[in-house]
Amino acid sequence: MILLMGIAGSGKGTQGKMLADKNKFHLISMGDVVRMYVTGKQRERMLAGELLDDQEIIEIVDKVLKTIPGNEEVILDGFPRTLPQAEWLVEQAKSGRFKLRTALHLVASREAVKARLLDRARIDDKEDSINQRFDEYEKSTAPILKWLEESGVDVYNANAEQTREEVFKELETHLEQV
Repeated sequence: MILLMGIAGSGKGTQGKMLADKNKFHLISMGDVVRMYVTGKQRERMLAGELLDDQEIIEIVDKVLKTIPGNEEVILDGFPRTLPQAEWLVEQAKSGRFKLRTALHLVASREAVKARLLDRARIDDKEDSINQRFDEYEKSTAPILKWLEESGVDVYNANAEQTREEVFKELETHLEQV
């Protein structure tokens, strides 16, 4: 399993698709999966920039992972986003459910990604909700990278402010080494 992490707009979706297509990996994009599973109040919370709670997300991830044969490589785009989610994932790996190969962290500044998000014109990409997602990322998700590393997971920081081709080459080079 490969974790693809980074702030909203850092290119996770693009890089995940490129890596999956080239290497014939399964790609689980949490943004797409969550948008398919939510209704009502959950959707309202998401449109306001909030994240679903840990148990809601873990249940969705667990269902999706059960559909993929254990010997096939999976890229998880946008999971885990909180420490409890990371703890669940590492525990699943330690139990032998899958091998947690690496966490690819796409590093980009707020300034570099805000224009990308506004340009893609999704309904949940309004300036207020973008700022809220940035704040949530810094508070909840960024510390997970340190925790994953302390838990023995390979964490690789890639410069996501390069061209998509340069980022892809950097990620591919790292994957060849782990």
